[in-house]
This record gives sequence, structure tokens and C-alpha cells, in this order.
Amino acid sequence: MQILPETDAAQLLGRLVEQQVPGGRGLEAWRSLLEAHATLMRRLDTDLVRETGLALADFDVLAQLAQADGELRMTELADRALISRSGMSRRVARLVNEGLVHREKAGTDARGVVVALTKAGLARLAETAPVHARGISELFVAQLDDRQLALLEAALSKVTIDCSFG
Repeated sequence: MQILPETDAAQLLGRLVEQQVPGGRGLEAWRSLLEAHATLMRRLDTDLVRETGLALADFDVLAQLAQADGELRMTELADRALISRSGMSRRVARLVNEGLVHREKAGTDARGVVVALTKAGLARLAETAPVHARGISELFVAQLDDRQLALLEAALSKVTIDCSFG
């Protein structure tokens, strides 16, 4: 296996990107978005686990169910949540074992599965939501003024796409 010198690899990548993004327009904004997302998600997860013992992805599942009046089909939950569809089955299985959600067949659809929030899951959500909301407030909202928040929301709404993964 031939390993390229670092400068050759960097030059190759630069040429390939330049072909698709002339002049690099928007790449710094893109990198900033990725870095902000990654660092905020890591910090929110770390803080939530440290203060409550619940991972951010678990919190997200419970929150998505609560926002949907307590239950969702597994496919809908996977579309709404922050984690991958493949990771969702394992996560839900663990949350079932912890008694925070339960699964059942979706009526007459033998292949469909509904995931529902339990009373214990709702109690766990009530315990963790204030910690998560405080993190959002301190790490994100407090760093921006109202004009910046409005501009960011407007800009990101233009690039938000349907991310239903198959």
C-alpha cells in the first residue's frame, strides 16, 4: 500500500473540493456549523450523563415520544430522533429493559411496532429535561443575541431537508 505524503493528500483534497465548491464559497461556514454541532452535542451529552446518568440520545427518544403525545411508530421515532435508524432498535430495546418505554404491535399491521412512553419514562424525562434545557440556554442561546438567533434560524431553515433515512 502506497501512502501519500501529507502535502500530496492535502493538495488532492483541495483540488477535488475546488471542483465542486469554486473558490471555497461557504466552506468556512460549513466547517463552523459542523464544529458547533459536534462540540455542543458532546458537551450536552457529557453534562446530561454527569448530572442525571441519562445519555442525550436516550433523552431524545423520551422527548420525541412525549412531543408525540406519548407514542410513535418505530419508523416515525427513527425519522425524528438524533440517532441512526439502525441504532434506534438497540436503544429502544435498552429503554424497554429499563422500563422507560414499551413496545407493542401496531394494531393490524403485523410488521409495525409502536413505542410508547411509560410512567417511569415520563418521570425520567421530567427529571432530565431541566438539565438539558439549562445546557441549551447556557451553551447556545446565551452566546447569541436575538438578531443572531433569528438570522441563524432563518438561514438553517433554508437548508433543512427531509432526512428520513431508508
